[in-house]
Amino acid sequence: MTAKLAPSLQIAALVAHQLKEPVTASIMMLRSLLNEYAGSVTAQQRQLLERILIRCEDTLQTAQRLMNIVKALDRPDAFQGRVNLVALAHQVRHRYADQAYQQRIELAVQAESGELWVRGYEPALREVLESLVHNALKYTPDQGRIRIGVTADDDGIHLVIEDSGIGIPETEYEKVFEPFYRTAAAQTTTHPGTGLGLTLVKAVVEAVGGQVVVGRSDLGGARFAIRLHPAPPETQPAPGETDMIKPMKVVIVGGVAAGPKVASKIVRLMPNAEVTIVEKGRLLSYAGCGLPFYISGVVKHHSKLMSSPLGDTRDPVFFQNIKNVRILNQTEALAIDRHHKRIRVRERFSNADTFLEYNKLVLATGALPLVPEIPGIDLQNIFTLHGVSDAEGIRALLESGRANDVIILGGGLIGIEITEALVRKGCRVTILEKRRQILRMLDWEIAKLVEHHLESQGVKVLTNTRTREFRGDGKVQEAVTDQGILATNMVVVGVGVRPNVPLAEQAGLQLGATGAIAVNAHQQTSDPDIYAAGDCAETLDLITGKPTYVPLGSNANRQGRVAAIHICGGNDGFPGVLRSTACKVLDYGIARTGMTEAEARRGGYEVICVLAPGPDKEHFVPDARLILLKLVVDRRSRRLLGAQAVGPGHVDKRIDVAAMAIFNRMTVDQLAHMDLCYAPQYSQVMDNILTAANIARNKLDGHLTGISPMELHDKMQHNGDLVLLDVRSSQEFEQFHLPHSINIPLGSLRQRLAELPRDREMVTLCNYSLRGYEAQLILRAAGFANVRVLDGGLEMWPYEKF
Repeated sequence: MTAKLAPSLQIAALVAHQLKEPVTASIMMLRSLLNEYAGSVTAQQRQLLERILIRCEDTLQTAQRLMNIVKALDRPDAFQGRVNLVALAHQVRHRYADQAYQQRIELAVQAESGELWVRGYEPALREVLESLVHNALKYTPDQGRIRIGVTADDDGIHLVIEDSGIGIPETEYEKVFEPFYRTAAAQTTTHPGTGLGLTLVKAVVEAVGGQVVVGRSDLGGARFAIRLHPAPPETQPAPGETDMIKPMKVVIVGGVAAGPKVASKIVRLMPNAEVTIVEKGRLLSYAGCGLPFYISGVVKHHSKLMSSPLGDTRDPVFFQNIKNVRILNQTEALAIDRHHKRIRVRERFSNADTFLEYNKLVLATGALPLVPEIPGIDLQNIFTLHGVSDAEGIRALLESGRANDVIILGGGLIGIEITEALVRKGCRVTILEKRRQILRMLDWEIAKLVEHHLESQGVKVLTNTRTREFRGDGKVQEAVTDQGILATNMVVVGVGVRPNVPLAEQAGLQLGATGAIAVNAHQQTSDPDIYAAGDCAETLDLITGKPTYVPLGSNANRQGRVAAIHICGGNDGFPGVLRSTACKVLDYGIARTGMTEAEARRGGYEVICVLAPGPDKEHFVPDARLILLKLVVDRRSRRLLGAQAVGPGHVDKRIDVAAMAIFNRMTVDQLAHMDLCYAPQYSQVMDNILTAANIARNKLDGHLTGISPMELHDKMQHNGDLVLLDVRSSQEFEQFHLPHSINIPLGSLRQRLAELPRDREMVTLCNYSLRGYEAQLILRAAGFANVRVLDGGLEMWPYEKF
């Protein structure tokens, strides 16, 4: 076949040839002027010369490309080649990725298949694609969209380039293909142009027997639709060869935490992989744990929750242009066809269903908020906190000044984390919890300390309280509980979440005992080509070895990394979790890891517990703050099983150390000898966690006998012969003390032993238990047999003090 050149293209090529020499001379002169007079021209003059130089260079490049294409098209064998249009589209997208990213433009390729071959000359078709994409970038405002589509049907193979730019008036649809023609709208922009690019596009397309038409895109800008002839098939490759050369197709359902982590790691390990993220929502890869900061106003705009540490916004443009990951946000995954290895998805705006083929599929569908079946739960101004849209609704109501009395339904982690944001906004906050304590991840006495702190900050906490109904005229106005009626104008439901598994369940994937998707150590489901990670997936408890469900962003990211490595041929595994968790509310830290005392006892362990209060730095450092620490230890093996810490001090560091110790099955003897950093501004000379480990050793070795606050409180109600010996100073005693306690300062104890009965049970106490321990040693040495120390002292006493 011999290409037949359009007359308009021949004229344009002739003009381009005539322009080449004078334009080249102009470029050389401009460069000479800029170099020779670099120090004598003003900044404005230099900027003008540089703009002229750029326009000349652009004209020369266009003319040269035009002449090269015309020369190639004039060859008899110009169109004997085969071109994979899908691969070419991805290559062009990659070339313009940086420019698109700088303009915050989403530049995407959508193709039905990885290979669609057309007849043609590859450099000429590349020029067509580059000209159209280049124009689209020029005339699309920042934060716009450009879409390259490649499809096939009975009429041929179709290439469509469309954008959300300034568009082309219908009256100029034919004129834009004429040489040197520019629309009126294009001429009013600051972007230079020669008016030859679209002439070239049409000439090349028609030379291969194709057609090109221009119209209006549903994105709002121009739409160039090109129809080309499919290339004749080549000899089929031998079995197995195709799989060796085709890139792996990975589809990820879910784009918040685990999903983006999987995608990012795969493209690092396997740059040629075709990775697609399908996300039902609009926003990607946002820090869900940061939503309370957005509600309070600490984070001014939700885009900050989507930004990387370097400030890049992790939006579709970022993932497509930086990560080379295709993003289909506002697209819902509807069904998995495991037999044909494809997934059916629906785009929100067009409501059109399409199929995505996969070699490996990753489910990162996350969790759904639990919404209790309470009459009136659907009234306005009742929110969950499960995404940016929820946070925006809460923030808007707060900023309107119409949310003064707020009820938080549920005293779990979600409810506690949102409390600070609401208090900081001036709300009167009430937490309603149907169980006997808030924060069931803690033991009762530790959770009670948090409750006391919340109440000291004006938060009302009602435990053992069931909500019967919400009332209001369209908007919530009252909460009816079994303890009375509370006025409210906003409710935040924070009773927990459940794994989002309908997609997996419909596909016949195995669910675990927790109701989440069952996975192995590599995050593979019951189908080895389908993985699950994050809040939709089950995991193992590292201590019990039993399945558990722990929906945390930290776990989601770690599981996502493991899944990606295994998909790419690695052998990484996710061992399980200790349920390590931390949060902060109203300047009060809360952290835990491993088992609580209650869990350990239910698990059959014989445990001893340590309550160890103390400052997080040396006491003379001005910003030293209190930490209230609890350890749970197996009496038989002396292994650390769990740790909890609350207080205004830095609790996370101590719990992180405890988590490392539990992970490595360390005993408290080993923990006590850990070589931790010390400086007065960072810790005490014996860090809190080391002191707590030594207290555990003293208990295990019989040097210290303690009594828990709960046991002592029970004895105070029923044992009239109990002696409470407070060994603090008289001034400390007068500030507060336990009822019916007697005060003998530690320094006077040896001289006043005769005042104490030897035949009665005695408990020594002070603020931190250190002086109580010293008092026990003195009394034992003096023959007092039945003496115990109040664990945690008065600082960790969860009941009323006088």
